[in-house]
Amino acid sequence: MTRDLVLAAALGSLLILGLAPAISAAEPSEKCFGVAAAGKNDCATAAHACAGQAATDRDPREWKKVPAGSCAKMGGRLAAPAK
Repeated sequence: MTRDLVLAAALGSLLILGLAPAISAAEPSEKCFGVAAAGKNDCATAAHACAGQAATDRDPREWKKVPAGSCAKMGGRLAAPAK
């Protein structure tokens, strides 16, 4: 019985984890510049090639996807700063 319960819980966790990106992808979102914490940005910039490489908190050139309509409330901007 314990083995079956552990297997069921593990399988359920895998299913939930597999569906989580699909569920969140359905929500409308926007790129929000200037709100990402260091190492928590979502994509590349001129300074680096990968997500998760922001060197400082709230760098105005780094962006993170946030739920649509929440960027301004977080103190961010919808456009990258002028070069």
